[in-house]
Amino acid sequence: MLVLIKNTTPLVEFTNVKCTSHDLEFNEFEYCFLKSLNRSYKYMSLKAKMYKIPVTKTKINFSMLKKFNGYKPFLYNITVDGCKVFRHPKSSPIFSFFFNTFKSFSNLNHTCPYDHDLIVDKLTTNQINHQYTAILPFSKGEYLIHTDWYAYDVIRSTVDLYFKLS
Repeated sequence: MLVLIKNTTPLVEFTNVKCTSHDLEFNEFEYCFLKSLNRSYKYMSLKAKMYKIPVTKTKINFSMLKKFNGYKPFLYNITVDGCKVFRHPKSSPIFSFFFNTFKSFSNLNHTCPYDHDLIVDKLTTNQINHQYTAILPFSKGEYLIHTDWYAYDVIRSTVDLYFKLS
């Protein structure tokens, strides 16, 4: 019985997603939602409609927070040059770890310029579970992945993904 308890791995459950556009003349979210098809298949999707394209200068701030009487910084808070990091992924291993979570579910897998809408389509809890329990084990708890997306040094969007490891 102890062997079974020791070998259990945490499971991810999405709890919320919030997408905010700070400049509606630059971009806005057509959709941003969580969907649960059944007890074991849940996913997140979003689409940011871009109005001023092409975008040739980007920055991304990524921070990880854990809930301890409110969400507190946990492990990561980094800002990267979006064009550079997509061109040379090894320049920021921490961001590459984060980006690998949703890379295959997104059309954000190339370097600048971005001349199209940005989409994350059906990012599953299985992918988050693999990334945050198998590759880099996190302890049980409630987490927030907070991202701020900048273009031309002006904040344009914020995406917050809340999840629980249990």
